[in-house]
Amino acid sequence: MDFALIGAIAGGVLGIAGGAAGTYFSIKNTDGAGERRFMIRVAVAGWAAITAFLALLYFTPEPYRWLLWLPYGILLAAGILWCNRRQAAIRIEEHSAS
Repeated sequence: MDFALIGAIAGGVLGIAGGAAGTYFSIKNTDGAGERRFMIRVAVAGWAAITAFLALLYFTPEPYRWLLWLPYGILLAAGILWCNRRQAAIRIEEHSAS
């Protein structure tokens, strides 16, 4: 077996395992029911978006494939900022209601 293939498989497995662990702990470390619901929705949307991005990378022809990274990077950064702010707002709402 080729070392590049072994590295690609191992990298993919480690990447998915890391994503699954991050998803699990992001949901587990929430404080309330509303925050947990939000994190589950964000996790599902995030996994779907990354899967769609990887599929687009696979099916897009070579010179145009690299152009997909620009909107991905911008949308990823904007999405993370929005999710962090929304989660903080939900946490404040739930603590003030208690």
